[in-house]
Amino acid sequence: MPSEKLLSYSSGTSDMPLMYRTIGEAFDVAVSHDPDHPALIVRHQGVRWTYGDLAAEVDRAVAGFHALSLSKGDRIGIWAPNCAEWIVTQIATAKLGLILVNINPAYRLSELEYALHKVGCRALVLAERFKTSDYVGMIRKLQAGEDGTRPVPTLEYLIVIAEEEIDGFIRFADLASPASEAQHPKLEEIARSLQPEDPINIQFTSGTTGFPKGATLTHHNILNNGYFCGVRMGFSAADSLCIPVPLYHCFGMVLGVLTCITHGATMVFPGEAFEPESVLAAVSEERCTALHGVPTMFIAELDHPDFASFDLASLRTGVMAGSPCPVEVMKQVIARMNMGEVTIGYGMTEVSPLSFQSLPEDDLDRRVSTVGTAHPFVEAKIVDTEGRVLPRGEQGEILFRGYSVMLGYWEDAERTGEAICDAGWMRSGDLATMDADGYVAITGRVKDMIIRGGENIYPREIEEFLYRHDAIQEVQVFGVPDEKYGEEVCAWIQLKDTDVTAEDIRSYCQGQIAHYKIPKHIRFVSEYPMTVTGKIRKFEMRKEMAAVLEQEAHFTEQAAS
Repeated sequence: MPSEKLLSYSSGTSDMPLMYRTIGEAFDVAVSHDPDHPALIVRHQGVRWTYGDLAAEVDRAVAGFHALSLSKGDRIGIWAPNCAEWIVTQIATAKLGLILVNINPAYRLSELEYALHKVGCRALVLAERFKTSDYVGMIRKLQAGEDGTRPVPTLEYLIVIAEEEIDGFIRFADLASPASEAQHPKLEEIARSLQPEDPINIQFTSGTTGFPKGATLTHHNILNNGYFCGVRMGFSAADSLCIPVPLYHCFGMVLGVLTCITHGATMVFPGEAFEPESVLAAVSEERCTALHGVPTMFIAELDHPDFASFDLASLRTGVMAGSPCPVEVMKQVIARMNMGEVTIGYGMTEVSPLSFQSLPEDDLDRRVSTVGTAHPFVEAKIVDTEGRVLPRGEQGEILFRGYSVMLGYWEDAERTGEAICDAGWMRSGDLATMDADGYVAITGRVKDMIIRGGENIYPREIEEFLYRHDAIQEVQVFGVPDEKYGEEVCAWIQLKDTDVTAEDIRSYCQGQIAHYKIPKHIRFVSEYPMTVTGKIRKFEMRKEMAAVLEQEAHFTEQAAS
């Protein structure tokens, strides 16, 4: 008989069952286990709260939101950098069944207007300001209909995180007050009415085209994802996690906050936004055992001029996710940062977010060439363009199914239907391969694939090759329009302290990779356009480079005539 062909399908398993709880119930369990255990350290605010302290702050916020007549299913936005009030709001809204709407701190007026209108927010918790952004001034302009914006008719309450009172706003500190005797029975009734399947969070995904989509997630989605992320890291109450990633993103609020809460661990926030020195200081002085970040964050920490002065001996594990990790960076994270059990994570907002994660015992090769194996209770398959499951080792699009898949995009049935098929599979848009042991390697984006003269070229393959060059610190490869071939290969390269020319790079490629994969266009840069979470925005690079090439072609034509 012919041997059975192993297909690119895997399903994560676990000795531990899924938690069937709301976020509020899970938090109450953590508090009851050890109310005196450190829960939250926010260094830039001087906050050092035990689980009991955090519970008291949450209860006050619950009473305050309830006093505003905000009720189950109402949407409440949060527009702020990392701070203690963010975590209090996250837990308090979950306890009331309010749907927390994460708003990117980098949003400006038109983006804010879109988000608030899209989901119909009744309330907005906001910082007074962040970096160069005057949030209070912007929301006043929005509500006055200035600068071409439309007031948000559903928005009734503006709750500002500020020291002084601001006209027209409720101070967060004034909102939070102990529940009255009359409120207690009602709050208990609300708690009993909540279900794990209830929507509890809307996160806007930053697509490369069109308006952002509001991925709608439940207690069950994100609570379990945070829990099993911690299980993969071997987390317990003895751990303390340094969280420099933003709370508005799944990385911060799920893999940071909910991972800690579900394991009774300590959350440590080094600052309101990422800054390498504050991260190193937080790890050193708070004796953190775990650290999260995207590769660019780890690179910045390793490159800090005073890196050697910080004691990182307490570190053990953490999650690196968001983009592929270069081999040399991983080696340094393990050797110089003492993170021998660091894990690689992969997923997307729509799946809460992790679908794959490496294990602490995985060797170096698997931690840099793959994203690990399927998370518990998550199914994954790799399919061809017609939706058929491919044999192991063949490249196709990776899809997911299971408890972690979102309910859908808020009030957008069409795009939900495009993303989730009838059988419940969530399309990722990522190209991947799966090996015989179920380890998955992400090989690129379906949309990032370069088609040059009929040849399919995958940027990740070229990037991995160029990383071997001693002079290259970072490289991003993408396609740009070309009259002759349809597309050509372009590389944006960050160099170490070395003088290298574009021709040197092309010579390095000669005889090593196929001629059609050698970058025709090479640009040396000092930085890349990035999202707040540290993800490199290739579509912006592609747009900018296409404009440059078009201009160059125009000048060439003029010179010829």
